[in-house]
Amino acid sequence: MATNLSPARVRSLTASARRLCRSATFSTSSKKLGYADTLRNLKIGAHTRVLYQGFTGRQATANAKESIDWGTNIVGGVKPEVEGEHLGLPILPSVREAKKKLNPDASAIYVPGDRTAKAIEEAIESEIPLVVAVAEHVPVHDMLRIHSMLKTQSKTRLVGANCPGIVSVVGKCRIGFQPLPCFSPGRIGIVNKSGTLSYEAFASTTRAGLGQSLCISMGGDVLAGTTFVDALKVFEEDPDTDGIILIGEVGGVAELDAAEWIKDYHTRTSNPKPIMALIGGLEAPQGRIMGHAGAWAAPGEPSAKFKYQALEKAGVTMVSHPEKFGDGMKTLLANRGFQSNASTSTLSRSAGQQRGFHTMRRFKNPPMSQAPQTQQRRSLYIKQHQAFDILQKRHVKTQEKTVSSEHFNLAVGIDRTSLSPCITVSSASPSEESFLRIPLDYRDKHRIIFENATPMVSQIISFLGLPLEDHEPLQKYIRKLWPIFMEKEAFLMSTRASITDNVVVVHEARFGFDDAAFRSAGRQKEVHALRDTRDEVPEEVKAERQGAIYVKLDGEGSIGTLVNGAGLAMNTVDSLILKGGHPANFLDTGGKATSDTIEGSFRILCSDPRIKTIFVNIFGGLTKCDMIAQGIINAFKNLNMTVPVVVRLRGTNEEKGQKMIAQSGLSLHSFDSFDEAAEKVISLAKEAPKV
Repeated sequence: MATNLSPARVRSLTASARRLCRSATFSTSSKKLGYADTLRNLKIGAHTRVLYQGFTGRQATANAKESIDWGTNIVGGVKPEVEGEHLGLPILPSVREAKKKLNPDASAIYVPGDRTAKAIEEAIESEIPLVVAVAEHVPVHDMLRIHSMLKTQSKTRLVGANCPGIVSVVGKCRIGFQPLPCFSPGRIGIVNKSGTLSYEAFASTTRAGLGQSLCISMGGDVLAGTTFVDALKVFEEDPDTDGIILIGEVGGVAELDAAEWIKDYHTRTSNPKPIMALIGGLEAPQGRIMGHAGAWAAPGEPSAKFKYQALEKAGVTMVSHPEKFGDGMKTLLANRGFQSNASTSTLSRSAGQQRGFHTMRRFKNPPMSQAPQTQQRRSLYIKQHQAFDILQKRHVKTQEKTVSSEHFNLAVGIDRTSLSPCITVSSASPSEESFLRIPLDYRDKHRIIFENATPMVSQIISFLGLPLEDHEPLQKYIRKLWPIFMEKEAFLMSTRASITDNVVVVHEARFGFDDAAFRSAGRQKEVHALRDTRDEVPEEVKAERQGAIYVKLDGEGSIGTLVNGAGLAMNTVDSLILKGGHPANFLDTGGKATSDTIEGSFRILCSDPRIKTIFVNIFGGLTKCDMIAQGIINAFKNLNMTVPVVVRLRGTNEEKGQKMIAQSGLSLHSFDSFDEAAEKVISLAKEAPKV
């Protein structure tokens, strides 16, 4: 359950818990690890020599051609056990060989999710300075292993996975798949979780005449190689960046870490760069994963609304929709006396060399704190009786029982800030001050539990105030939970338990397992065989089969939403509710929606009798607006639709798509502005006759 924690509470443990966490790393040296020293590797530009892993694949080839034409300095690629040429550039059989012969500064990883971790590992071993992983569906336990490696070195910086990548607009270097037509060289640094929301932000700042300097994606996964704070530190020192945009969403505490950093930045800086932000998922239903693998709140994590409030209190200017970033930032820059586009009037300032980082202060490690594509289901929560069966096989006693004050909550999950497994503990009725999070070191996963559990258990008992002299029952219980978490690739195992007659008894259990481990890598078949789609919401199952993500919202929702991209879909629901509308659903057709997926999505929406009107909100980054327009027109003709539809098409081929809608002769309402489109769809829903 997500809880509105104070920033101080979420970001810190008690002094004794900190001591415990330090002892849990089992470091053989007192020397600090150096991953933070790799921040300078994010400052890419025309000097950056880019390598492609998975170079000859269809998507990588198309992407490389675009990037080369734009100005990116791609020097070659890697294909295992192959040496030759592709696009007039060398192919080498390994990253190690490419390092010797091509001396790349960065590697773009274009391999499927099940092979992404291995590719990252190869790049780390070859000490490639920057690694950008764009793939979705990378198994989360694979990434736990990767982050345990990253912490031990100071050469390689990771961006991603599951992210659009990083682009220096002033330096003409794109590593990833960001839509190039949205960019113009300029002054605004942008860091984001959501791809489609960031594309809207790129376009908004371009339309405002501000342009962009450096754009960094944190990505939508639980475990991010580069965070908001990392990007903010780079933007602070970047002479090409005059203003900063941050785009967050439900899940994790990265936005709270950013808020704390921003408060400190404002305190120590006489004329700070203006910062604007947006948080997606303010109205996301509790306990649901909203498209992105990381868009969910674990026990003890704050709500999206609380993160919004924390950033606002830190002095950040908040907006409700990304199209407002351009004009808003223009006003902020003028009010603070920043000169117009002087920092990027010539591209040569940063295009040819790294600058400024040789004098940068050493950063401390971030503080520890509390088509259809591959089907986009992100997780599997099994039923409680199934979780009980798993526990009983490990000789854990289970008994359903009404919650009492003697009960406590104990979960094994993932700490997104320390990028490691963790144990979270709270009382039966948690309050803001009642969560304890203890990060564990993935590298020493066996020693932590089996050789050094006593200090951790002592801390838990002290935190809960349990009158126990014998630590053995709780210690045995954790030793039984931990192997389940590791062996079955869980992302969350949350239990409510009590201790009776020196035995831990579990009364409630909610276990979530990583779907990517099954769909990408074919692992954990026995766990995923527990799924029974007959017990699920039919619309959600249908959407999954066509590669979309559908969440049916509770209540008398009258507006059906159809959006491409999880972040934009969350923000669409948020914005409609803010304006007094009543969305019936969240529907992410995927960042690569086709006319077929659009028509299929209309079929699902039309099956919901609550829906009185449909709002199509598409930002064409990778998706082309004319293709979406054709899907809308096809749906109208094939489904004999009578429900009015409001369409907002922006981005790639927007004029062509809007013209197709206007000339279709169908009952479609087309808009450029999000606000105008939202107001129209709300008015149509109110005017619709009640059945």
